[in-house]
Amino acid sequence: MTFTGRSQDAYDRFSALVEVPMTVLALLWLAILVVPAVTHVPTAAAEALDSIDYVIWAAFVAEYLVKLYLAPSRRRFVRGHIIDLLVIAIPVSRPLRVLRLLRLARAGLTLAELLHRARNLLTHRGLHFVLLSVLAIILVGAALEFGFEQHAADANVRSYGDALWWAIVTVTTVGYGDRYPVTAAGRGVAVVLMITGIGLVGVLSATIASYFVGRQSSQDMTDLHQRLDRIETALVRLSSLADQEDPAAGAPE
Repeated sequence: MTFTGRSQDAYDRFSALVEVPMTVLALLWLAILVVPAVTHVPTAAAEALDSIDYVIWAAFVAEYLVKLYLAPSRRRFVRGHIIDLLVIAIPVSRPLRVLRLLRLARAGLTLAELLHRARNLLTHRGLHFVLLSVLAIILVGAALEFGFEQHAADANVRSYGDALWWAIVTVTTVGYGDRYPVTAAGRGVAVVLMITGIGLVGVLSATIASYFVGRQSSQDMTDLHQRLDRIETALVRLSSLADQEDPAAGAPE
């Protein structure tokens, strides 16, 4: 795939090509920035994280510069990508990196960048409504579970925190087994959460697959329209050349 000149088509092609890899890098970058800020990291591991940090930062710089070069309106691109600019503009030099506040600021900007990149996927086919609904079910289910279990004999769900942890584990289909319901009503809540978790996995899988298939179909349609435009242009040129070579062909007899 080639990108020649400044055009919306070249910009869109490059953006589609790097969207998924850069989103994955943003997620990795967020972990690299947060972990050393919240826990002690051995010297060797810290140096390795520093090296990865520089590499990912360079990748974001390269992406920004290429997009800036391809953008039809560079001023509009800069105004519309302030977070991207801040992510690469904050220094990564070692004297400043010892400041935990600066590292956390970079982590916050990286999180904003990650959410921005994931926005299209999260809003695809109403996925954000599904996620909000599951979150509501988890919170309500945890409250119900706590209400049913707190006074039961041999219960191990003794607080809302325990119930919330159990609800999250149940919905995500992990099932640690450290917390579990002992009452019939509590088990009924568990059934609802298990069905919700199975449905959530299916919805997430289908949405992600639909998102990438839709993007590919859209790109294929764009390519098809471009080819048809080129064919139409070529036919018009051939018709014009034919008229120039035989000017009498179109004259009345």
